[in-house]
Amino acid sequence: MRNLILGLRKKMHDIKLITFDLDDTFWDVRSVIVSAEKHSRKWVEDRIGKKINWGTFEDFMKIRNKLVQQDPTLEYDLGMLRKKTIAYHTEKYFKDSSEFSDFIEDAYLFFLNHRHKVTFFENVIAVLETLSTKYKLGVLTNGNADVNKLGIGHLFDFSISSMDVKSNKPEQGHFLKAKELSKICFENTLHVGDHPVNDVAGARNLGINAVWFNVNNSTWELDKNPPLEFKKWSEFMALVENNYGN
Repeated sequence: MRNLILGLRKKMHDIKLITFDLDDTFWDVRSVIVSAEKHSRKWVEDRIGKKINWGTFEDFMKIRNKLVQQDPTLEYDLGMLRKKTIAYHTEKYFKDSSEFSDFIEDAYLFFLNHRHKVTFFENVIAVLETLSTKYKLGVLTNGNADVNKLGIGHLFDFSISSMDVKSNKPEQGHFLKAKELSKICFENTLHVGDHPVNDVAGARNLGINAVWFNVNNSTWELDKNPPLEFKKWSEFMALVENNYGN
């Protein structure tokens, strides 16, 4: 029993790689997408010169779900899904296919620019700067945010999106790719994210240590083994040092 305890303690104190989710872990994604959507719709209408009936949020989701059913790769290819969603509302206004293709590309790039106008949660950058001097850091995201466009790419050793692995967390693709790129085994890896299934369960299923960013102070309901959690980034360094520190 003593050897088992010592073994567990060694595992807890031997983290070499920390990977992070992005959306809702480093910033509130809903406000970002709502703002990007609002600005993009105005841009589209101004470019076309017509008001468009975008429908309700439910209509928006039905269109996206229909597109994904027609092409399952759109489940992880959010860029193409965005382009096809824009095309759904605007194709009837164009006769020239080349002009329409250029318009879709411009509309997507406009959206993507606003999608990167995020407001980081307090202390995120300071924590990452400190961690980057002690550990290898990586990004594992289901979204299409680019850490280089956000000005924080230099803090990470790698960034893996769903497009890179053709799948979404909690599937294994992101985690396996992180292991491949870092050359660090799962038991020496810590994953941090807000989603109980995509982040915490996805990591745990492979034997990866996981910490839950619980900004909304939610109750853990996935199983009877709640993970370590933190609600503010000012708490994270102490959590790491107390549970995984050297």
